[in-house]
Amino acid sequence: MNISSAAPQTSAITSRPSSASEQSPRLNESDLKLLTQLKARDREVRAHEAAHQAAGGQHAGAMAFTYEQGPDGVQYAVGGEVPISVSAVSGDPQATVEKMRTVRAAAMAPAQPSSADLAVAAQAMQTLLQAQVELAGQAVQEPLGARQARDTYARVSAFGDDNGARTTGFLNVSV
Repeated sequence: MNISSAAPQTSAITSRPSSASEQSPRLNESDLKLLTQLKARDREVRAHEAAHQAAGGQHAGAMAFTYEQGPDGVQYAVGGEVPISVSAVSGDPQATVEKMRTVRAAAMAPAQPSSADLAVAAQAMQTLLQAQVELAGQAVQEPLGARQARDTYARVSAFGDDNGARTTGFLNVSV
């Protein structure tokens, strides 16, 4: 009798993951509709998080997903996140500006940023602006090229005669 050999074949077929087309005859219409929605959501979530990760570069962490099991027994991503550092670079406002530009770009990278994405972009912008204010404060303390200007002024205004004595800086010109 071949009954025992037939049973394992049947259990092997039902226990292995099968494609939706093989499952279709067993799924009702509402299950098929749900499966279509889950597959679309899975693609959307994965693309959304991949956009964050690609734009975030070294500041972005690994993608993490929340899953829902479909009527076919497969897990589909229905939510996700990519952690990203929104902290300033300590003691380096220029590096902070560059980092926050990357963070903001990463937050806004998906085609449809979520409200959480918009909040991260706003936080990055605030940190970027604070760093720019800090840079502007440094520029006021010593304006760009101030040292060069002082050195140039010292060279051109310190005309001297042969013995190095300082003169008025005016040349005697007869007309």
